Order: sequence, then C-alpha cells, then structure tokens
Amino acid sequence: MITLPARTIVRFRFPIVILWAIAILFAIPRAVRVQEVLQVEGDAVRESESERANQLIRAAFPEPVANFFAVTLDAPIPIDRPESQRILEQLTRTAAAEPYITRVVSYLTTEDSSFVSRDRRTTFFLAVLDVAEDDRSTELVPAFRDAIHTTVQRTPGTDGYRVHVTGGPALDYDIRTVSKEDTRTGEERSLPVTGIILILAFGALVAAVLPLVVGIFAITVSLGLVEIAANVHPMSVFVVTIVSMVGLGVGIDYSLLAVTRFREELHRGRSKREAAERTISTAGRAVVTSGLTVAVGFASLLITPITETRSVGIGGLLVVSVAVLLTVTLLPAVLSVLGSAIDHPKWLARRLRWYHAPSGWERWSRWLAVHPWRAMLIGGFAIALITWPLAQIKLGLPRSNWFPANTESSEGVKSLERIGSRGALQPIRVVLRAEEGQRIVGTRHVRGLIRLSDSIGADPHVAQVRSVVDIDPNRSSLGYTIYYSNMERARSRSPEFYSAYLSADDRTTLMDVILADSTSYTSSMDVVRRIRGLVKDGVRGLTDVEVVLGGFAASSVDLQDTLIEQFPLVIALVLVTTALMLFIAFRSILVPLKAVVMNCLSVAGAFGATVLVFQNGVGATLLGLDGPTEAVYAVIPVLVFAIVFGLSMDYEVFLLSRIKEAFDRSGRNDQATMEGLTATASVITSAAAIMIVVFGVFAFSRVLPAKLLGFGLAVAVFLDATIIRMVLVPAFMHVAGRWNWWPGVRKPSRERPVSTRREGRPSGSPAPEKAP
Repeated sequence: MITLPARTIVRFRFPIVILWAIAILFAIPRAVRVQEVLQVEGDAVRESESERANQLIRAAFPEPVANFFAVTLDAPIPIDRPESQRILEQLTRTAAAEPYITRVVSYLTTEDSSFVSRDRRTTFFLAVLDVAEDDRSTELVPAFRDAIHTTVQRTPGTDGYRVHVTGGPALDYDIRTVSKEDTRTGEERSLPVTGIILILAFGALVAAVLPLVVGIFAITVSLGLVEIAANVHPMSVFVVTIVSMVGLGVGIDYSLLAVTRFREELHRGRSKREAAERTISTAGRAVVTSGLTVAVGFASLLITPITETRSVGIGGLLVVSVAVLLTVTLLPAVLSVLGSAIDHPKWLARRLRWYHAPSGWERWSRWLAVHPWRAMLIGGFAIALITWPLAQIKLGLPRSNWFPANTESSEGVKSLERIGSRGALQPIRVVLRAEEGQRIVGTRHVRGLIRLSDSIGADPHVAQVRSVVDIDPNRSSLGYTIYYSNMERARSRSPEFYSAYLSADDRTTLMDVILADSTSYTSSMDVVRRIRGLVKDGVRGLTDVEVVLGGFAASSVDLQDTLIEQFPLVIALVLVTTALMLFIAFRSILVPLKAVVMNCLSVAGAFGATVLVFQNGVGATLLGLDGPTEAVYAVIPVLVFAIVFGLSMDYEVFLLSRIKEAFDRSGRNDQATMEGLTATASVITSAAAIMIVVFGVFAFSRVLPAKLLGFGLAVAVFLDATIIRMVLVPAFMHVAGRWNWWPGVRKPSRERPVSTRREGRPSGSPAPEKAP
C-alpha cells in the first residue's frame, strides 16, 4: 500500500494547520458565490443533432422565439370582460417596456384561442427575449418578475387575479434557487443527526466534532475550487449537490476511520505523536487507497461528452482529493496536539460503553467463520431479490415531477395545463434547411413541408404544428405555392411570424411541434424518435433538405443515446482501474476480483430499488412524488455507478486493510478475517449510517435528479455496509482461505487453529486452513 511521510507530517503540524486555515479563508468567499458561475442546463461537448438544430436557429433567425417568459393570468371573471382585458393590457405593456424584451405575443394581438382556457378565465402571453444565451436570460428573471408583480400591485381592481411568470428561463432560475435551498436544508438536517451518530460512535464530544469539521472544510474548499474551475470549464449547478453530499460523506468517513485508529493507538500506550504517526501509516494509507478508488469513479465521468456529468466528475475529484488531504495532514496534526483530550468528556464514554462492546460483532464473526456457505446463500438471495426490478428499467425523461413543486414557474405551468398549452413551453423544433441557392418555400419543397407537417400532426401526442404551411389550415398546397411566389407580400402580412419561422434568405424554416398536455416527458422522447424515423425514411419533396430536430425532448434523446453509448466504456474503465489499484495495494489477484464483483452487486441492488420506487411507484409518495415516474433519467445510472462504486470501495478497503494487517502479523486467514471484521464493523456501520443520512436527506429534495441520486446512493451504501461488507465479503474470505492473498502470501508450514482468544480454539471454530 501507499507509504505516507507520517513523521514529517507530525513534525510540521503547526505549519500544516496554518496553511489549511489560509486555504479555508481563501475559499469561503468563492464558495459563497459559486452558484453565480454555474449553469442550469449543460451543453454537449461534441455536436449532436439537437445542438446542430440550435446552431441553425441562431444563425438563421436574428429574433427567434427560443427564449421567452410565459406570463399566466388566472382571473375570477372571463378574460373577455373589460376589467380582465384592462389588466392583461397593462401587463403586456409592462413586459414590452422592458429593454430586453423584443416583442409580446398575446390573445389581444393574435385572437388565437390557444391562448385562452375553455372557461375563458385563464390566459397567458409570451414575452420574447433578445438574449440567446440561457444563462444570461436566467439572470433576467428576478427583474422581470419584479416588474410584472409590481404592476399587479399598482393596478386597481386586481384582487382575485393570480399572475405567474414561467417559461424556460424562469424554470431554470427556480431549479437553481431550489437546488441551492435544498442543499443548504440538507446540510442543516443531516449535520445534527450525523453529530449524534458520531457521539455514539466515539463516546466523546471532542472526537465527534473533528469529523464534522473535516467534512465542512472539505465542502468549503472544494466549492471554492469549483468556482475557479467554472471560470475555465462550464460547470452544472448540480455539482453543488454532489460536492455537498460526497464531501460531507467521505470527509466524515475518512476522519472517522483516522480518529478511531488514533484512539486505539493511544489506548495501547503510545504517546500522542507516536499515535498520530501510527494513524497516518495505517488508517492514512487506507484512506489514500480508498480515495483513489473513489477518484477513479469520478474520473471516469470525464470521458462522457456532456457538461452535467463532466462537471460532476470534476467536482467529485476535487472534493475527494480535498477530503483525503485533510484526513492525512490536518487531522493528524490536530490529533497530535490534542492527544488524550480527544476522549473528553470521560463520563460520556462510560454511559455509551454499551454501544462499543465488541461481543456482538465477535459472535457474528465466529458464526460467519463456521457457516460461510450459508451466509453467502442468504446474502446472495437477498441481493438478487432487491436487484430483480432492474430487469424492467426504462431509461428516459420521467413522466412528471421534473420541475420543483411550489415554485412560481411550476404554478405557471399548472395554469398553462388548464389552458391546454403546456407544450408551448418546450416544443420539438424541426429545422429544415434547403441547399445553397434554393428556397425552402419554393415550388419543389412546399408539398414536402405539408406532407411532413401532416405526418407529424397525425400523432395523437401532438396538439399542434406551427410552421409556414400551417398558418391557414384551409389553404391547399397549390395555394401555398402561389402565396409564397411573392415573399415580400407574404412577409408584410405577418412580419413577426415570418421573422421567427422563415430566414431572411428563405433558405431555412422552422416547425414547432406543440405536444398535447396529456403527453408525458417520456412519451415526448418517443415523438422525437418517430419524427426522426420519418425523416430518415425520406419525405417526398424534402430528400435534398437538411432536417434536424432540436428542443428539450430532442436534446434529452441525444443525451441519453450518448450516455448509453459511453456507459460501457465508463464501466470498463472503473472496473479495470479499480482492480489494478487493489492488486497493487494488497498484492493479490482474488481480492480485487472479489471486490469488483461485490461492488457490482451493491450498485445493481441500488438500481433495482430505484426502479421499484421511482419507475414503478412503490412507496413513491413517501418521497414526495405524485406517482410513478415511468422512466429513470438516463444520467442517474451513470452517476450512481461512478459514485457508488468508489464509495462502496471505501468500506472494502477499510475492512481488507485490517484483515491484511492481521494476516501479515499472524499468517492465519480465518483468524485475520474475524479480527478485521470485529475491529472495523462498528466503524463501517457508523460511517455507513452517516452516509445514509447525508444521502437520504437529498432523497427528499424538490429537484428530481437530486432526489433520484440521493435515493440511489443511500440504498447502495446501506446494502454495501450490511449485506455486502458484513455478510458476503467475510464469508467469501473464509471460503477462499489463503488463496485470498495469492501470489503475495507467505507460506508457513502449517497454520494454527483459528481463535479469537489468547488460548485455545472456541467451540465451533473452523478447522486449520490449507496453504495454496
């Protein structure tokens, strides 16, 4: 395993503390403003069809209806009444007066019935932004909302009227705000429970405080580094949740292991400096090895071609690296100063002595030594039962719960649903571009446009198609051909429409496919695939036209296809690299292979539970969902695998390090397995309980991806710390015997009988082992 300069770290303990204090002070202001430099929606690192569509839209349309606010108005009386029309007119004038709004489209200007609900009490209007960048438009949300709500307050007779600002930028702004609030709330809720677990684990307040301090320091420094990294590489707002969850979890886990070992060394009679050096040489090496395995999982995300997963990989690498450095430098430095003061107050330890009694774990370890095959059969059946729903997994956009509830933008979406125009917020955008020198509305292409529009509109999931061949449903293909023979006259009749749907050179046009409100996000991806299938099969009249699809649903399809394509490479990279690292650390072939298989079992179990609860809806209401999601967001399996595989390896390394240490001392595998399990069981269960609390809190987040990830990580850690590490791993170690340590094992002539006592062998202990 890795050798650390233990004596040097302890010798320069005071400079180390000062350097970390400076780092914390430097990081705090950057950590506070990190949200300001993060993106809500990521970009593809490599070009996809949806990104190509966005590029064509930006190039062809100087004022595309791409970024807009949708302002909904719920009235106590019909919209047609003068009182309601007066309020609507005042709101549209206010919106149009904002310098960043290019135009306002409403029922008043279009008399389009799709802007009004059937009961005539709800309407909406669009305020089109002149900002192309999503992040820039998101920054305008507070100012626009303030202008709209101030108008409502100042306009007489608005009692009973409800106004909400929604739309893409507003939804993104609320996701960012809710994500920040949920992260802060999650930390506030998890810290007290974590503190209680640490007090139980240590039986001392001083010892319990140190892991909390390390976890908080790890988060603060890492967020400061993320702020710096975000100025160089695009970073998703989701990285804040990852850094908070993982930083608190691994920071506490690693320091828990180190503090536990330090106290053991003190109780063996070593001085505080000697105990600190011994802690670095033993627990410190395990922490570094464990941190490297976690880092491998996060590093694997760097090969994925989307910003969301790459930024999570960068954030994870930063927070794990900081947590490891804090644990092997700052923490031992502080411990070497505190010494026996780590155990204060003494009275608390006496009252919690029952929690630390090892007799229960000793009995369990002896039972496993006698019945390893029975333990493997029971544990394997339990994991198989939990994993079974994984066979039904469906990747895609969830049916509902995508946007955080109880926000202004989500209330606006509900108003749009009452109108039947929710699909207008995120249409599927079909971009058609004719060859150089050709007109897309020319004679040879108009019939093709009509065929494509009719084919798309025939889908029951589609409510409406808006395009240059749908402005008049009674006009024939011949009529459109004649109409577009004089484009100057056509544009003069509806200049705003054509500036948004037909390029100035008549070469590029846009079809907006408005989905029916009954269409779920999952079904919207199927609509995208069907339209792409139509285009691929060829539409007569458009064979020489470039046709690409953009919009939210199309981007989600491209993201999912890309991740599925890259996922096998991520898996292979993590498995092979982790196995090689463990082979180097433990000089064994069987132990790394076993560790990889066991970690795969915990990941598979977490996936199975996620499918059962989220996709199938079993117990979903307990997590604040209104029913089954019908699909699992494609990003989640990739993130869960990459993160969980490394975090699960924490407990594997903690356990195997103690077993290997005992085996090197005694040369007896069964004895070493029982000793290692007994010594680490309470540490692993306490550390896992903390991880489950930290991750479990985020399972109640209002942002669905955070909810999915928090739940998956919490379940994975629970399975790993119980069935995997406490049952299957030690049982396998007993079954494999000395083969566990081949080829690095030394070969004593004969092993003595296994015992956890100083003399004799307990009744029921296994027989002596055979050397390989």
